[in-house]
Amino acid sequence: MWKLMHTPSVRLGAFLLGLVLGGGAWAQAPASRVPGTNLWSFAIKVPFTTAPSLAAEGTLFAGTFDGQLVALQPEGGRKWIFQTGVEIQSAPTVAADGTIYFGSRDGKMYALTPEGRLRWAFQTGAWVDASPALTAEGTLCFGSWDKTFYALAPDGTKRWEFATGGPITASGSIGADGTIYFGSHDQRLYALQADGAKRWAFAAGGAIIASPALDGEGGIYFTAVHGRLFALNADGSKRWEVRTGSTTRSSPVLDVEGNVYVGVNEALCAYDPEGRLKWQYRTGGRIESAPVVCADGTVTVCSYDQCVYTVGKDGKLRWRTWVENLNGAAPLILKDGHIYVGAYHRFVALQGTAGPASAPWPMLQANPQRTGRFGR
Repeated sequence: MWKLMHTPSVRLGAFLLGLVLGGGAWAQAPASRVPGTNLWSFAIKVPFTTAPSLAAEGTLFAGTFDGQLVALQPEGGRKWIFQTGVEIQSAPTVAADGTIYFGSRDGKMYALTPEGRLRWAFQTGAWVDASPALTAEGTLCFGSWDKTFYALAPDGTKRWEFATGGPITASGSIGADGTIYFGSHDQRLYALQADGAKRWAFAAGGAIIASPALDGEGGIYFTAVHGRLFALNADGSKRWEVRTGSTTRSSPVLDVEGNVYVGVNEALCAYDPEGRLKWQYRTGGRIESAPVVCADGTVTVCSYDQCVYTVGKDGKLRWRTWVENLNGAAPLILKDGHIYVGAYHRFVALQGTAGPASAPWPMLQANPQRTGRFGR
């Protein structure tokens, strides 16, 4: 069991052992592979702002403050950069054919080829901070600050739209039966049919700015900003409601046993399937992104104290490491246990302990491609 904290002096020594790759990246020499070791780092002049995503062939994607979508090779070298008009807050979504979808604060949803060329751009009426969710048929579903939820065909043509009473800033989620779930600043969680017709709307009492998690058995789990964590049934009825004690922006995730993990203020909290608090681990800064549940039962999360934490099922710290100017977005963890996080001027690969759990919803938007769909 690892319990360690990497200090700047340790990282400086690791850097001096590193090998310069070119293109702004360096790699750690293979002597040390303890959890939290910096494997490689890609430097850039502007801050990374989004959670990372992964293509099936290993390419990594993340967006930046000045509107660049950056594609990196698995070992950290730059593959390509695509420039939009302004800041990107939308984590990229990668389709089975390799198409990359993401929104920008220029009001557009973009579709790029795997080589980084523009396929199309769809203009909405305001910022697009929400990441798109993909149906099994390839329909792209996302919301905008213009208070509208959109469904687009793979060629970028609009299939339908659904108006809400407030901005939509978080990603939607798609159930095994094709039902689309998303929250709005109008304080409602919506369930739509595949054709855009409303099934139901649940009044949460506070704006919803985090993405729902689905358990595949009809359960929908989400947070609202007035400090509530909800579990709903498939028909929209309330299963349970928990007062978390603080404004909650973190999107919940689920493990194989149905336990729910979410960030609340500075703490990583674990709730059992009935909504009872099991434990909380307090970090030194706010947690505003989704954790990742790993195959060994640990949970990894990023905090605004610039640390990445891995906590055991018992709520005790396994390890943590400091990443200068960590952006606080959700980490990406792959099967080999490598952890990818963004910082204000670099993208970092860390050594972890295990890959993601084979759970219904172990990470933001369910999987490394960020499709937001149950069962991928």
